[in-house]
Amino acid sequence: MTGTPAAAQRLRDLARLRRVRDRIDREYAQPLDVEALARGVHMSAGHLSREFRAAYGEPPYGYLMTRRIERAMALLRRGDLSVTEVCFAVGCSSLGTFSTRFTELVGMPPSAYRRLASEAAAGMPPCVAKQVTRPVRNREAPAAEPHLA
Repeated sequence: MTGTPAAAQRLRDLARLRRVRDRIDREYAQPLDVEALARGVHMSAGHLSREFRAAYGEPPYGYLMTRRIERAMALLRRGDLSVTEVCFAVGCSSLGTFSTRFTELVGMPPSAYRRLASEAAAGMPPCVAKQVTRPVRNREAPAAEPHLA
């Protein structure tokens, strides 16, 4: 039976990748980097990045930032924290990087989102607001329709 050891190794790698993804989901507000995540599953940072991208369509850092932005969106919808407070609450250490990544994923700066989202989600159950306002990653963004004149 050729391929059985390779298949078994692939399953072990996928289990380790799931552990990394679960850790990111759980500890998104902690200072995480690819090297620390890789050490936790006994992989090199390069191997983890390649395998994570192959399995989930984006690198671990991109996935981490998406989780942070999703949580930031929820905090901004509440309206009781400033953008700077939200930035640090979700684990970002640079307001500039946070704002840039937020704008890339959401399509507007966090301050504008905070203003608009509090009005748009008024009266909406939090579980529905979370789903409706989920950020769109670049690879998920719908393709622009061709404009026919």
